[in-house]
Amino acid sequence: MTEFGYTAMCEQTPVRQLVSDLVAAEEAGFDFSVMSDHYFPWIEEQGHSGYAWSVLGAAAQATSRLPLMTFVTCPTFRYHPAVVAQKAATMGILSGGRFTLGLGAGERLNEHVIGGGWPSARIRHQRLAEAAEIIRDLFSGDYVNYSGRYFEVDHARLFDLPDTPVPISIAVSGPESIQVAVSHGDAMIATGPDSELVSQYAQAGGKGRPRYGQLPLCYGPDEAACRARARELWRWAMPGWHVMAELPDERSFAAASEQVTEDEMAELVPCGPDTRRHVEAARQWVEAGFTHLALVQVGAGQQAGFMEWAESELLPELRKLG
Repeated sequence: MTEFGYTAMCEQTPVRQLVSDLVAAEEAGFDFSVMSDHYFPWIEEQGHSGYAWSVLGAAAQATSRLPLMTFVTCPTFRYHPAVVAQKAATMGILSGGRFTLGLGAGERLNEHVIGGGWPSARIRHQRLAEAAEIIRDLFSGDYVNYSGRYFEVDHARLFDLPDTPVPISIAVSGPESIQVAVSHGDAMIATGPDSELVSQYAQAGGKGRPRYGQLPLCYGPDEAACRARARELWRWAMPGWHVMAELPDERSFAAASEQVTEDEMAELVPCGPDTRRHVEAARQWVEAGFTHLALVQVGAGQQAGFMEWAESELLPELRKLG
């Protein structure tokens, strides 16, 4: 049975609203939640990019049932993996065991700010494997010393740990990242409803583990307004992940997506009031084998109406997908 979650999108939402949106998501009956972890918004129009870990700590106290998750944190540039382990363990305690650490190889948009350059995808996956190994070792509560190709850890230990180790989910896009996810994670994350990725993950050793995806949608009573909003705020996603991982700032994303049309956006983001359209978009993920699907409502100002619709119409219909 697929579970359906809510995405707290730091890039489009003021930080205090992120917490109140998660409270509303819990009340609306979402099964889980995820939160982006960025330094920049994708494009200027989104207008925000608060520190996800501060918001998560607040959300852990403001909610009581809703699982929380980073979607995703890069533990290899802005953050050292030993610090990520400490943050995640603390969130595990604050949330009462409701936190999952989502990890990925990162995007230049967020990681270039420390001035360390931006290596090839192969190197990024090697760094991710080392980082995930360090984090897993620290979750044991033992002293950790580590000398790798990219990271050093000197006599580190976490003194505050949750009763159960924080689960680790790792973003995958191909064979290299799949191997990292199988070797060092408890679940996979993907950016598209790709059944082949699910199959490769299972064949590599991930069979039976959770599989997370994310679906953007733009609900509202006026389809034309929704289409316009989707193009304004979500056009950055059109070039695809291989481009998105390499661009350095919001101005680059604006230039790369300048020619995207509303019709093209509507192919990627279901728009308008027709619940069936949104359910059919979600069906692709369910049929591809994803066990968890996080929904993104495009536009920070439309979250209240989205929550009411999700509780009364969308979630009941989605759960019929099985």
